[in-house]
Amino acid sequence: MSAELTNIYNQLYTNAIDKIQSDQYETDGMIDSLDDKRFGITLIIKPNEQIKEEIQTFLAALRRIEPDQYYYPSSDIHITVLPIISCHNGFQLDQISIQDYTDLIRENLSIDGKLEIKFQGITASSSCIMIQGFPQQNSFNEVRNKLKSAFKASSLQQDIDKRYLMQAAHVTAVRFRKPFVSKEAFLKVLEDHRNYNFGTMTVNEMELVFNDWYLKEKIVQSLSRFSI
Repeated sequence: MSAELTNIYNQLYTNAIDKIQSDQYETDGMIDSLDDKRFGITLIIKPNEQIKEEIQTFLAALRRIEPDQYYYPSSDIHITVLPIISCHNGFQLDQISIQDYTDLIRENLSIDGKLEIKFQGITASSSCIMIQGFPQQNSFNEVRNKLKSAFKASSLQQDIDKRYLMQAAHVTAVRFRKPFVSKEAFLKVLEDHRNYNFGTMTVNEMELVFNDWYLKEKIVQSLSRFSI
Protein backbone atom coordinates (compact mmCIF):
# COMPACT_ATOMS: atom_id res chain seq x y z
CA MET A 1 0.00 0.00 0.00
CA SER A 2 1.16 3.51 -0.80
CA ALA A 3 3.07 5.08 2.08
CA GLU A 4 2.02 8.53 0.89
CA LEU A 5 -1.65 7.62 0.83
CA THR A 6 -1.38 5.88 4.21
CA ASN A 7 0.09 9.06 5.67
CA ILE A 8 -2.74 11.15 4.21
CA TYR A 9 -5.36 8.85 5.71
CA ASN A 10 -3.55 8.79 9.07
CA GLN A 11 -3.35 12.58 9.24
CA LEU A 12 -7.02 12.91 8.34
CA TYR A 13 -7.97 10.42 11.05
CA THR A 14 -5.86 12.05 13.76
CA ASN A 15 -7.20 15.52 13.00
CA ALA A 16 -10.79 14.30 12.79
CA ILE A 17 -10.72 12.39 16.07
CA ASP A 18 -9.31 15.46 17.82
CA LYS A 19 -12.17 17.55 16.46
CA ILE A 20 -14.81 15.00 17.39
CA GLN A 21 -13.44 14.65 20.91
CA SER A 22 -13.40 18.43 21.37
CA ASP A 23 -16.90 18.83 19.86
CA GLN A 24 -15.58 20.76 16.87
CA TYR A 25 -17.12 18.34 14.37
CA GLU A 26 -19.57 19.53 11.71
CA THR A 27 -23.12 18.32 11.17
CA ASP A 28 -24.74 18.42 7.75
CA GLY A 29 -28.10 20.18 7.79
CA MET A 30 -28.77 19.52 4.11
CA ILE A 31 -29.06 15.72 4.23
CA ASP A 32 -32.81 15.75 4.89
CA SER A 33 -33.60 18.96 3.04
CA LEU A 34 -36.21 18.79 0.29
CA ASP A 35 -34.81 22.05 -1.09
CA ASP A 36 -31.31 20.75 -1.82
CA LYS A 37 -30.70 21.64 -5.47
CA ARG A 38 -26.98 20.87 -5.58
CA PHE A 39 -26.29 18.68 -8.61
CA GLY A 40 -23.27 17.72 -10.69
CA ILE A 41 -21.74 14.95 -12.79
CA THR A 42 -19.22 12.44 -11.48
CA LEU A 43 -17.22 9.47 -12.74
CA ILE A 44 -17.58 6.73 -10.14
CA ILE A 45 -16.83 3.10 -9.32
CA LYS A 46 -19.30 0.92 -7.43
CA PRO A 47 -17.77 -1.58 -4.95
CA ASN A 48 -18.80 -5.21 -5.33
CA GLU A 49 -21.44 -6.85 -3.16
CA GLN A 50 -18.99 -8.49 -0.76
CA ILE A 51 -17.34 -5.19 0.08
CA LYS A 52 -20.69 -3.44 0.45
CA GLU A 53 -21.81 -6.15 2.88
CA GLU A 54 -18.65 -5.67 4.95
CA ILE A 55 -19.26 -1.93 5.02
CA GLN A 56 -22.89 -2.40 6.09
CA THR A 57 -21.81 -4.68 8.95
CA PHE A 58 -19.48 -1.92 10.15
CA LEU A 59 -22.23 0.69 9.77
CA ALA A 60 -24.68 -1.47 11.72
CA ALA A 61 -22.30 -1.44 14.69
CA LEU A 62 -22.14 2.36 14.54
CA ARG A 63 -25.89 2.73 14.01
CA ARG A 64 -26.63 0.81 17.19
CA ILE A 65 -24.69 3.47 19.11
CA GLU A 66 -25.60 6.61 17.15
CA PRO A 67 -28.82 5.89 15.22
CA ASP A 68 -29.41 9.52 14.19
CA GLN A 69 -26.28 9.87 12.05
CA TYR A 70 -26.55 9.40 8.27
CA TYR A 71 -25.44 5.97 7.10
CA TYR A 72 -25.05 5.37 3.39
CA PRO A 73 -27.20 2.51 2.07
CA SER A 74 -25.47 -0.03 -0.17
CA SER A 75 -27.16 1.47 -3.22
CA ASP A 76 -25.33 4.78 -2.67
CA ILE A 77 -21.86 3.48 -1.75
CA HIS A 78 -19.30 4.58 -4.34
CA ILE A 79 -15.73 5.63 -5.06
CA THR A 80 -15.30 8.97 -6.77
CA VAL A 81 -12.86 8.68 -9.66
CA LEU A 82 -13.36 12.22 -10.89
CA PRO A 83 -15.85 14.91 -9.75
CA ILE A 84 -16.13 16.53 -13.18
CA ILE A 85 -18.76 19.12 -12.25
CA SER A 86 -18.97 19.45 -8.48
CA CYS A 87 -22.46 19.65 -7.05
CA HIS A 88 -23.76 23.20 -6.98
CA ASN A 89 -27.11 24.97 -7.01
CA GLY A 90 -28.72 25.32 -10.39
CA PHE A 91 -26.81 22.75 -12.43
CA GLN A 92 -28.95 20.67 -14.80
CA LEU A 93 -28.14 18.23 -17.57
CA ASP A 94 -29.61 20.41 -20.27
CA GLN A 95 -26.69 22.80 -19.72
CA ILE A 96 -24.18 20.35 -21.23
CA SER A 97 -23.78 17.82 -24.03
CA ILE A 98 -23.61 14.41 -22.35
CA GLN A 99 -22.16 12.90 -25.52
CA ASP A 100 -19.18 15.25 -25.44
CA TYR A 101 -18.32 14.15 -21.89
CA THR A 102 -18.81 10.50 -22.77
CA ASP A 103 -16.56 10.80 -25.81
CA LEU A 104 -13.78 12.55 -23.91
CA ILE A 105 -13.80 9.94 -21.14
CA ARG A 106 -13.85 7.02 -23.56
CA GLU A 107 -10.93 8.48 -25.53
CA ASN A 108 -8.80 8.84 -22.39
CA LEU A 109 -9.82 5.82 -20.33
CA SER A 110 -7.13 3.24 -21.01
CA ILE A 111 -5.69 1.01 -18.30
CA ASP A 112 -2.92 -1.56 -18.81
CA GLY A 113 -3.64 -4.79 -16.96
CA LYS A 114 -6.19 -5.16 -14.20
CA LEU A 115 -7.10 -2.50 -11.66
CA GLU A 116 -7.60 -3.57 -8.07
CA ILE A 117 -8.58 -1.52 -5.02
CA LYS A 118 -8.02 -2.78 -1.50
CA PHE A 119 -10.33 -1.40 1.18
CA GLN A 120 -8.56 -1.54 4.51
CA GLY A 121 -9.22 0.52 7.58
CA ILE A 122 -11.24 3.66 8.15
CA THR A 123 -10.41 7.33 8.30
CA ALA A 124 -12.49 10.42 9.01
CA SER A 125 -12.94 14.13 8.60
CA SER A 126 -14.70 16.65 10.81
CA SER A 127 -17.99 15.75 9.11
CA CYS A 128 -17.83 12.12 7.97
CA ILE A 129 -16.38 8.63 8.24
CA MET A 130 -14.64 7.06 5.23
CA ILE A 131 -13.47 3.60 4.25
CA GLN A 132 -9.83 3.74 3.16
CA GLY A 133 -9.24 2.64 -0.43
CA PHE A 134 -5.79 1.75 -1.75
CA PRO A 135 -5.40 1.31 -5.52
CA GLN A 136 -3.03 -1.61 -6.06
CA GLN A 137 -1.64 -0.29 -9.34
CA ASN A 138 -0.33 3.13 -10.36
CA SER A 139 -2.67 2.98 -13.35
CA PHE A 140 -5.58 4.26 -11.22
CA ASN A 141 -4.02 7.66 -10.60
CA GLU A 142 -2.51 7.67 -14.07
CA VAL A 143 -5.92 7.41 -15.70
CA ARG A 144 -7.37 9.90 -13.22
CA ASN A 145 -4.64 12.42 -14.06
CA LYS A 146 -5.01 11.77 -17.78
CA LEU A 147 -8.75 12.45 -17.59
CA LYS A 148 -8.17 15.53 -15.47
CA SER A 149 -5.69 16.92 -18.02
CA ALA A 150 -8.03 16.13 -20.89
CA PHE A 151 -10.90 18.00 -19.28
CA LYS A 152 -8.64 20.93 -18.43
CA ALA A 153 -7.55 21.14 -22.06
CA SER A 154 -11.13 20.98 -23.34
CA SER A 155 -13.79 23.67 -23.50
CA LEU A 156 -16.22 21.53 -21.50
CA GLN A 157 -17.63 22.83 -18.23
CA GLN A 158 -15.70 21.35 -15.29
CA ASP A 159 -14.30 22.29 -11.89
CA ILE A 160 -12.17 19.27 -11.06
CA ASP A 161 -9.60 21.01 -8.85
CA LYS A 162 -12.12 21.99 -6.21
CA ARG A 163 -12.25 18.55 -4.56
CA TYR A 164 -9.65 17.27 -2.11
CA LEU A 165 -8.24 13.76 -1.71
CA MET A 166 -7.95 13.27 -5.46
CA GLN A 167 -5.10 10.79 -4.94
CA ALA A 168 -7.31 8.56 -2.80
CA ALA A 169 -9.96 5.95 -3.57
CA HIS A 170 -12.00 6.26 -0.40
CA VAL A 171 -15.67 5.54 0.25
CA THR A 172 -17.69 7.99 2.33
CA ALA A 173 -19.90 5.81 4.54
CA VAL A 174 -21.21 8.05 7.35
CA ARG A 175 -22.07 11.72 7.57
CA PHE A 176 -22.70 13.51 10.83
CA ARG A 177 -26.31 14.63 10.87
CA LYS A 178 -26.95 15.28 14.58
CA PRO A 179 -24.86 16.07 17.67
CA PHE A 180 -23.33 12.93 19.18
CA VAL A 181 -25.11 11.28 22.09
CA SER A 182 -22.71 8.38 22.76
CA LYS A 183 -19.51 9.80 21.36
CA GLU A 184 -16.99 7.67 23.25
CA ALA A 185 -18.68 4.40 22.32
CA PHE A 186 -18.84 5.57 18.69
CA LEU A 187 -15.13 6.39 18.70
CA LYS A 188 -14.37 2.96 20.18
CA VAL A 189 -16.01 1.24 17.19
CA LEU A 190 -14.02 3.47 14.86
CA GLU A 191 -10.77 2.56 16.59
CA ASP A 192 -11.68 -1.15 16.47
CA HIS A 193 -12.04 -0.86 12.69
CA ARG A 194 -9.04 1.40 12.14
CA ASN A 195 -7.25 -1.32 10.14
CA TYR A 196 -10.15 -3.65 9.33
CA ASN A 197 -9.90 -5.45 5.99
CA PHE A 198 -13.12 -4.79 4.05
CA GLY A 199 -11.86 -6.70 1.01
CA THR A 200 -10.27 -6.20 -2.41
CA MET A 201 -12.08 -5.74 -5.70
CA THR A 202 -11.11 -5.81 -9.36
CA VAL A 203 -12.57 -2.81 -11.17
CA ASN A 204 -14.33 -3.81 -14.38
CA GLU A 205 -16.43 -0.72 -14.96
CA MET A 206 -16.65 3.00 -14.32
CA GLU A 207 -19.86 4.97 -14.60
CA LEU A 208 -20.63 8.60 -15.44
CA VAL A 209 -23.60 9.81 -13.40
CA PHE A 210 -25.70 12.90 -12.78
CA ASN A 211 -25.91 13.15 -9.01
CA ASP A 212 -26.77 15.07 -5.90
CA TRP A 213 -24.21 15.68 -3.13
CA TYR A 214 -24.85 12.28 -1.51
CA LEU A 215 -25.40 10.17 -4.66
CA LYS A 216 -28.83 9.10 -3.43
CA GLU A 217 -30.20 6.35 -5.64
CA LYS A 218 -33.54 8.10 -6.17
CA ILE A 219 -31.73 11.10 -7.72
CA VAL A 220 -28.73 9.59 -9.51
CA GLN A 221 -29.05 9.13 -13.27
CA SER A 222 -26.63 6.88 -15.13
CA LEU A 223 -25.28 8.70 -18.18
CA SER A 224 -22.64 6.27 -19.52
CA ARG A 225 -20.83 3.10 -18.51
CA PHE A 226 -17.22 2.35 -19.43
CA SER A 227 -15.75 -1.16 -19.38
CA ILE A 228 -12.08 -1.34 -18.44
